[in-house]
Amino acid sequence: MHDQIKQNILSLRMEGMATLWQNLSETHQLPHLSAEQLLQMLLQAEWEHRQGRKQDRLVRAARFRYQSSLQEIDWHTSRNLDKNELLQLSDCSFIKRAENVLITGPTGVGKSFIASAIGHQACHLGYKVVYFNMQKLFQKLRIAKAEGTFMKEMLRIEKQDLLILDDFGIHPMDAITRLELLEIIEDRHGKRSTLISSQLPVAKWYEIFEDGTIADALMDRLLHQTIRIELKGESLRKKR
Repeated sequence: MHDQIKQNILSLRMEGMATLWQNLSETHQLPHLSAEQLLQMLLQAEWEHRQGRKQDRLVRAARFRYQSSLQEIDWHTSRNLDKNELLQLSDCSFIKRAENVLITGPTGVGKSFIASAIGHQACHLGYKVVYFNMQKLFQKLRIAKAEGTFMKEMLRIEKQDLLILDDFGIHPMDAITRLELLEIIEDRHGKRSTLISSQLPVAKWYEIFEDGTIADALMDRLLHQTIRIELKGESLRKKR
């Protein structure tokens, strides 16, 4: 009877529920549970199973640079990292408010690791996230133009709850790249959150854009409703 019930549950594609049913059956706990208790446990097991699968799908789709978490961040190294400020981001309420996050600091201080950790936390809470190295993003968009899928790719980027742009400003941007970046930021402004990490301090970002009109438009949108994390110190890689 128990095996038949398990097969019926699996036929309904309720793997979490089926696993718990088998465990309860094998440990002879079923006779000690009321119908209400059993139903609650089975539903909870199925919900947790589906949430776990959803989180796994979101993480795979995001393509993070690091498999990092906020719990793994080194708080002991001196790099101007405010633990309370960063932990406040863990509930991802900044995404609900469509706020941006800017992480700046010299090479090797952990910008990409922290950006990935915030992204992982967002996935854990059910948000859609995509992670891009800046140069690779615009290479991808050039290919999309050649293949006739540019608008589809731009729409996909626009729909992400959190867009992470890493290594911002390392490579020069031509006129087309600047316009595409402006379009991405404009599409998301006030609706979706963007996290940018850069070796350059924000004060020098104007120099990246060259075109004053585009620089003003981009900076106005990037700095509106923004949380800034300014890291300092020596490269962590030197200490390994």
